[in-house]
Amino acid sequence: MTEVDIQLLKTAVPYIRAYKGETFVIKLGGEICKPGRHLKNLVEQFSLLYQLGIRLVIVHGGGPQANALAEKLNVEPEFINGRRITSPEMLEVAKMSFAGTVNTDLVAALNAEVVPAVGISGIDGGLAIATKRPKKTVRSAETGKEVEVDFGEVADLDSIQPDVLNHLLDCGHVPVVCSLVADENGKILNINADTLAAYIAEAVSAKKYCLLSQVDGVMRDLNDPTTLYSELTISEAKELLTDGTIQGGMHPKIENCIEVLQRGVPRAHISNGLKPDAFLREIFTNEGCGTLIVSKRS
Repeated sequence: MTEVDIQLLKTAVPYIRAYKGETFVIKLGGEICKPGRHLKNLVEQFSLLYQLGIRLVIVHGGGPQANALAEKLNVEPEFINGRRITSPEMLEVAKMSFAGTVNTDLVAALNAEVVPAVGISGIDGGLAIATKRPKKTVRSAETGKEVEVDFGEVADLDSIQPDVLNHLLDCGHVPVVCSLVADENGKILNINADTLAAYIAEAVSAKKYCLLSQVDGVMRDLNDPTTLYSELTISEAKELLTDGTIQGGMHPKIENCIEVLQRGVPRAHISNGLKPDAFLREIFTNEGCGTLIVSKRS
């Protein structure tokens, strides 16, 4: 171990002490869930957190996998403001992708690193209580015009019943949750994984809500990594949403970060799951390497 390694370890000790026994809810974008060296590195980081006594709940999407399968099946994906519109045909694709390929790959990768993962969905154990989303009038981030949107087989989340998660966590397992839910009649619905993760973070009293995707965090200019915001308050994040700095798929992510902070989760992190050890640096160093969002600066 080098002198630099020892110094980094010393820097991490206060964070390890503060979060041992606490719960992190980690949402993974589908693009970083594909088997390979990037996923292996990410799972190794999760394994370290688990060995340090941090309780983990992993929630995942599967957008790229669903889009790839949809193309093979000649089903056309459709989005508005980064949110998927789910036709009945697209729902079948989501079921196959989210609960099948992506969830199974993640559980296998975690178990290979001696992390006792259990794959579930929002349907299992009555975890998520949801209703089908009605038609809504939304302002298009692309055109600025208000349009009426039928999101199709998409859920609005009413509440989380975390008993199944708490049971798994208390038994030393790591729940891996895919973003499918059902209404009270058992009708299966698609739900935005960021939203599901945010509600779960509140329900299990998480200390951190972490979003990992293929971007470093919130940037003023997506083409210039030096414009990364290392820390934002809720009010600053709202300003970036209003002035159009935050667009596309990042838009709903920031909305969910704001909501989860307002619901009592202390910290929300956005970082790049494809960069080696970036998540650990974001969590265990003062400077971090992503974007930390807090209610207000202390």
